[in-house]
Amino acid sequence: MLNYIIPAVGGETTGSALMWVLFIALTLISMLASSSVKRKFKKYSTIRTEGGLTGREVAEMMLRDNDICDVQINMVKGNLTDHYNPANRTLNLSPEVYNGTSVAAAAVAAHECGHAVQHAVHYAPLGMRSALVPIVSFSSKWVSWILLGGLLLVKTFPSLLLIGICLFGLTTLFSLITLPVEINASSRALKWIQHRDITSSDTHRYAVSALRSAAYTYVMAALTSLATLAYYLMIYLGRK
Repeated sequence: MLNYIIPAVGGETTGSALMWVLFIALTLISMLASSSVKRKFKKYSTIRTEGGLTGREVAEMMLRDNDICDVQINMVKGNLTDHYNPANRTLNLSPEVYNGTSVAAAAVAAHECGHAVQHAVHYAPLGMRSALVPIVSFSSKWVSWILLGGLLLVKTFPSLLLIGICLFGLTTLFSLITLPVEINASSRALKWIQHRDITSSDTHRYAVSALRSAAYTYVMAALTSLATLAYYLMIYLGRK
């Protein structure tokens, strides 16, 4: 993720101070949300699904039910590194999810399958996000340096800061588009695992809780990005 640069600026206005407070608050909440995801995944990893299916088997079943036969399921290293890659149509699951038979593993596997289903049905926000990936990847390499230079030269060369703001705006747009993509994938996953009796009436609430916590991290990331963008705009507009 992009490291946000928010340096102290001499003679801060009340609005600037409030933006600082907001940014710090959102950052702390984001950290708590991320910690909650890890804690809940660990907790729900001890609760087995009704049929004892592994994450891979859940993924295979959900793909098959949606008539998707051209997606390859892989195991990738790391913890909570699960993702769907629309570029090469691969479903990549971490070892705990790939081999896990827990409610958490089933929920995460089904969520990533939700993205594969979105791809298959041409879900518009996913297409928009995929189109932004190469642009955001490029801008993320340079935006921090451009913003830093723009802040240092805001009085003499304000155009540099404006370029940085435009690049940062792309990452903010990416964060905003990510929200409906992730929420929709979770909705598809939860409906399917309940319909297929992967979870019972007793254990389904754990799957809901796990995916809802994950969604909160995307919400906080988007809000933090928006707040940071607003801060840069405030500096640019008040440079005189």
